Amino acid sequence: MSDDPSTSRRSEPSALARARHDLRTPMNHVLGYAEMLLEENPPEEFRSDLSKILASGRRLLELINLYLDERTFESSRADLPRVFHDLRTPVNHIIGYSEILQERAEECGNAEWIPDLRRIREAAGTWLQLMESLLVPLSEQSVASVGMGASSPPASRAFHSGALPSRTTRRLAGVVLVVDDNAGNRDLLVRRLRREGHTAHEAADGNRALEVWRRERPDVVLLDVQMPDLDGYTLLQQAMGDAELREAAVIMVSGFDRQEGIARCIEAGAEDYLIKPFDAVLLRARVAACLEKKELRDQERRTHRALVESQARLTAELAEAAGYVRSLLPAPLSGAISTEWVFRPSAQLGGDAFGYHWIDDEHFALYLLDVCGHGIGAALLSVSALNLIRSEALPGVDPREPAAVMAGLNKAFPMEAQNQQYFTIWYGVFRSTDRELRFASAGHPPAFRIGAGGERAPSIHDLRTPAPPIGCLPEARFSQQSAPLGQGDTLLIFSDGAYEFQNADGAPITLADYRQWLARQVTVSPLRLGDCVRFAETHSRGADLEDDMSILCVRF
Repeated sequence: MSDDPSTSRRSEPSALARARHDLRTPMNHVLGYAEMLLEENPPEEFRSDLSKILASGRRLLELINLYLDERTFESSRADLPRVFHDLRTPVNHIIGYSEILQERAEECGNAEWIPDLRRIREAAGTWLQLMESLLVPLSEQSVASVGMGASSPPASRAFHSGALPSRTTRRLAGVVLVVDDNAGNRDLLVRRLRREGHTAHEAADGNRALEVWRRERPDVVLLDVQMPDLDGYTLLQQAMGDAELREAAVIMVSGFDRQEGIARCIEAGAEDYLIKPFDAVLLRARVAACLEKKELRDQERRTHRALVESQARLTAELAEAAGYVRSLLPAPLSGAISTEWVFRPSAQLGGDAFGYHWIDDEHFALYLLDVCGHGIGAALLSVSALNLIRSEALPGVDPREPAAVMAGLNKAFPMEAQNQQYFTIWYGVFRSTDRELRFASAGHPPAFRIGAGGERAPSIHDLRTPAPPIGCLPEARFSQQSAPLGQGDTLLIFSDGAYEFQNADGAPITLADYRQWLARQVTVSPLRLGDCVRFAETHSRGADLEDDMSILCVRF
């Protein structure tokens, strides 16, 4: 044996040589077990996948020799991410096909093959751990130090993944698009997805992926980050900017685990991120989670569409109902008795209603009612009461007697039978032979009798009788009063929505305030219904009315 130190140093293997040796060892295990399984003459579907495992193992050995040669390592280290990517790819294939074969062996009852398939899977996992522990330190050293035999961790530190986790129950089956420039990666993913019950499509590059994406409308896209020409991140950005494509949940797939890259993809719109290699259970869980989220989003969209359609139908039906309510309102009159009115419900349907009609040749009835609240329920009650009054169908009631009409309505519409709704009403009957007006009210604002005035300022008289609203008290008693109507007098009947507003300082406007405003108006000129409308519009400050507004103006 030579004692020359230089001779001893030359006989020591370099760090790269030891790395090549350590990395070849688990691949030799993979090749050995795969060859033994092929020698047992398995069915063709087993032989095909075992042959792919052998091809991937041999390809990996070639790459180890290529990238870990002392003459080329320096140039390889300049593009370390690409080296890691190229080395991981065949290992991912080995892991994927071994998992598929193990599951198939379990399903087919070939339990004797499972131990060797598990050893192949474990050897591939060991190789990945070794690659991280050996190549990263080597990449940080110079070629000179590598050649001098820098130490490397022993293979005993390698991680052994052990048995595969048990399969989870599939929940949803969806359409999945696999985008990867590596044919082996696509084949593994597509086959695994189809075994899980999904419909799987594939694309080898970004431009082809856009075509398939638009045509197949996948639920989930497994998108490789590293691709030539149109890379995964750029494709993701394009998809997120397209209203049709962004409906799919995108899971980015990469052999790089840099946090900034992951964050960048998530910020760009990716749903999730998978680091190669990943096992079948993780893939299954991530795809299932994305399908569940998409199902929830689709359900929300379906619910929203149904709500929009329902709202459109309801709006149309409300418009039809509002048209019906308006059709019940009487046409304006002209002549000895002339009328004009304004009707503005705060909602599409309101609780106000009014009318007038000749009972006989001498008696003219006029009335206005206001149901508590507004909307469909209020409108139904107001229409029911209006039709009953207009048809003079109250049992045993003389429509020429206002107090009797009040009592009849109170009996016909008890609030406990009307979903706790009640209404106020003013009802009057004008007798043309002696120009007498008989009237009664139930919780309603008074009607204003506005005198013609002549040489004096017009006078305003309140016409109201005390009584609770219709439907509140079964035992309520109603009375009626009378008042003369002179030539040129005007009767103003209104709901509280005509005056119940707030001043600019927030103070409520009362009935007395409304009366004072009206007195000032008629002092200047005869009453005009437009002035009453402008009063409401001014004090509502352009906002929607909070209550229904009805105003009936009758001139004698």
